[in-house]
Amino acid sequence: MRRILHCDMDCFYAAVEVRDDPRLRGRPVAVAWRGPRSVVTTASYEARRYGVRSAMPLRTALARCPHLVVIEPRMDAYREASRIVMEVFRTYTDLVEPLSLDEAFLDVTEPRFGPRSATLVARNVKREVFERTGGLTVSAGASSTKFVAKLASGMNKPDGLTVVRPEEVEALIARLPVGDFFGVGPKTARRMNELGIFTGADLRRAGEADLVTEFGEASGRHFWRIARGIDERAVDPSDDRKSVGAEETFDEDVSDFARLGVALRAVSARAAARLARHGLAGRTVTLKVKFFDFELVTRRTSLPLAVADADELFVVAGRLLTPTLLSDRPVRLLGVTVSQLEASDAPNKQPPLFGFVFP
Repeated sequence: MRRILHCDMDCFYAAVEVRDDPRLRGRPVAVAWRGPRSVVTTASYEARRYGVRSAMPLRTALARCPHLVVIEPRMDAYREASRIVMEVFRTYTDLVEPLSLDEAFLDVTEPRFGPRSATLVARNVKREVFERTGGLTVSAGASSTKFVAKLASGMNKPDGLTVVRPEEVEALIARLPVGDFFGVGPKTARRMNELGIFTGADLRRAGEADLVTEFGEASGRHFWRIARGIDERAVDPSDDRKSVGAEETFDEDVSDFARLGVALRAVSARAAARLARHGLAGRTVTLKVKFFDFELVTRRTSLPLAVADADELFVVAGRLLTPTLLSDRPVRLLGVTVSQLEASDAPNKQPPLFGFVFP
């Protein structure tokens, strides 16, 4: 049986800012680029009490919390803190799978030293991260699968440690809302609800053949297995992230071009927030469009400089979303993906892009 940890830094960017400027301690802090269309990258727990969340438009965050302290990202500082954190993780195992600057899976089935105890390793990791980063905290979840370990790490934030033993997995999964399951997005969750599937217990009662019929071969079998705690994904230490993106599936197919423009701006903002979370920018932008009849088309363009800013992504993707491409066909899904990734201290500014105005 594997012993897997999921370690997730608490409000990472905001925590680094508070660490480096103690005057911010106890105040609501958000990390975000300045601008009329900026989105929140990270919010402190003090800010979250006002309803401020990551990926929220900055203007909305300021409306909810007028005394919010807004700090522009310092990617160098975050990457340096991340380097130290990952060094701590790799002290205990070579099997570390970073998901972003502030989050990783660790397989500690055979730790480099000490007892074979995920709980003890997690306690040591938390202590060393705190000491070596000057006070940053990490929440950890321990279990026998990646799915459950990730669930566990979010149960007692901040600075938590939650262990889910094999005999506890079934009860945990049974009470989970289906929207919390790996691979279940909002639209799939709504469809499950329409079928009377609201919790893991409901999902476990569904027949595998019925799930395959409703959601397709791969997804149906995945949902059947995950409802039973079956997750055979191994911790993968290779760094093979190729792209970062976001997409939206509409409740109803959309034909109005202006409404698609609004949706494209929101999708671009979410993609930009994810790029910022990973400390990345990219030189290729891909637009993904799925039509009412499930026909899928993509259009991409490559740029001389990497982009990561929400406005820039919107402008580039907007040039690809043309009336000719749509041909008056209703759209079911819209997505923006950024590839040819590289580390970014700050989004490259390309003023000529802003000559584009979405109709």
